[in-house]
Amino acid sequence: MRPVLPRIRTFYGADPLHLLALIICFTLAGYAAYRLASTKHWPFVLAWFAGAVIGHDLVLFPLYALADRSLLRGLRSLRAGQGATRPAVPVVNHLRVPAAGSGLLLLLFFPMILRQSEQRYMAAGGRTEDPYLWRWLLVTGALFALSAITYAIRLGRARTRRDPPADHEHAIADKRHD
Repeated sequence: MRPVLPRIRTFYGADPLHLLALIICFTLAGYAAYRLASTKHWPFVLAWFAGAVIGHDLVLFPLYALADRSLLRGLRSLRAGQGATRPAVPVVNHLRVPAAGSGLLLLLFFPMILRQSEQRYMAAGGRTEDPYLWRWLLVTGALFALSAITYAIRLGRARTRRDPPADHEHAIADKRHD
């Protein structure tokens, strides 16, 4: 008789942990749907969810897909214009990650960043929205700076791996002559 795990993997097509994770996710989603259905605000949440899906799939996804393709083409043409070969460390993800983080923060806090809810925010919290723009700009700058530092470190490591020191080359040549 064959062990159970390979039979599950063969029948299911993936690791049993994948199946367990899906069962947990669907259980959590079912619990959330149950809790939502027991409130009187479920139509508003459903409308928000539908708007978010439509807003993302029909508006935002094409925009950031276009921005990503433009970035890739721009980097490719810049590299071709310099006559350079493929870089040791691609720069594109070091631009994508901080841009995505900054965009997500803008999406979450845009009413406060753009000061569109000043009166309600002041009435609810007794504070102004003044610091949001500067803090978002500071976090955006920090994300891009951290990404640039990471890129520089990775590029330096890639160059040292690709170009061994001269002493090492002489040691290899000396061993060949022995």
